[in-house]
Amino acid sequence: MPTLPEVFLRPGDWYFGQGDRLIRTILGSCVSFVFWHPGQRLGGMTHALLPSRQRPAPGAPLDGHYVDEALELMLGAIARHGGDLPGYQVHLYGGGNMFPQILRGRVKNIGDVNVDTALAQLARVGLRSIRTHVRGDGHRKLSLDLADGRVLIQQVEVTQTPPLTRRTP
Repeated sequence: MPTLPEVFLRPGDWYFGQGDRLIRTILGSCVSFVFWHPGQRLGGMTHALLPSRQRPAPGAPLDGHYVDEALELMLGAIARHGGDLPGYQVHLYGGGNMFPQILRGRVKNIGDVNVDTALAQLARVGLRSIRTHVRGDGHRKLSLDLADGRVLIQQVEVTQTPPLTRRTP
């Protein structure tokens, strides 16, 4: 069986298109919006690192590193491809706690903030995720097959790491 051409998303990247192509990424505290239109066989994925930019420069282009702007980039791509937003299935993934042994109970981790922002941004534009796999400990491996809209997700939990030690001379 032939392998599909792949697009690997790094933080800040996004991809929208159709055809025989596999979009993949690995998410820690980052989040991904996945959009799929079964009728048009169009889809896309984002990989956002942080909730939002504090002070974007006037006229600055949208930046996929930020959850709010990544969603706007995806919505813009959908508009350029016919704009049938109600026909899209929306998924949300990621927002893992990469350092549970350090952060649990002390501060709200960035993964939680990213998820909260993503859910709020979807609500702001009147969308709801039909499939959500968010929060928890560890990272996720995520893929979207643009041939059929199939999404595969694998969560890899953080293994317990020994405490740091300091050697003295």
